[in-house]
Amino acid sequence: MGFSDDLRRMGASMWETEHNHPFVTGIGDGTLPLDKFRYYMRQDYLFLVGYCRAISLAVAKASTVEDMGWFAKLIHETLNLEMSLHISFCEDFGISKEELLATKPSPTTVAYTNQMIQTGFSGSVGEIACVILPCAWGYCEIGQMLADRGKPDSQPLYGRWIDMYNSEEYEELVLWLRSFVDRVGADASDEELQRMKRAFMLGSQYEYMFWDAAYRLEAWPV
Repeated sequence: MGFSDDLRRMGASMWETEHNHPFVTGIGDGTLPLDKFRYYMRQDYLFLVGYCRAISLAVAKASTVEDMGWFAKLIHETLNLEMSLHISFCEDFGISKEELLATKPSPTTVAYTNQMIQTGFSGSVGEIACVILPCAWGYCEIGQMLADRGKPDSQPLYGRWIDMYNSEEYEELVLWLRSFVDRVGADASDEELQRMKRAFMLGSQYEYMFWDAAYRLEAWPV
């Protein structure tokens, strides 16, 4: 049991609410309307750009070459694999790459990515790891949860999404990120632990808000 387990327990109520959100359960049973998933894929592409920018700052702030390499691997997996899947998905939905790149970020996407990048610039490497952990770990849990329930026969595209986040390769990165948070947490001061907790809870809240924004097809008021 390490600090990441403490964080997970602290965010348990928020994470349970997220796992039961109709967007998440709709992917699992195939009932999520395609327009909501299209919206999500376009916004998630923009989110991942900001996510990678935050991780790049973790590379710069990591104290060992080995940890730098793992953060760099996380960037590589996100930029070159996960984002390629997004482009492929969007093509299947009739959204061209040009259209995808022209997507305007929603209010929640702006707020979430700005929070991560701000943490990247002003926070410690432990805070950066904690603010990105709810996304990485949450998707791993959701992918495994939905796979255990059985992929939806009615919507194979959702099944492909589930497969990605249920993969051993993805879980390996998440387990490393958790182990990094555990190592940093074991040596951190009380003040640093509190900052890491705040970063984790903010990331958890924004994760829920991101799913909810996609379900509501959130738009700017004017």
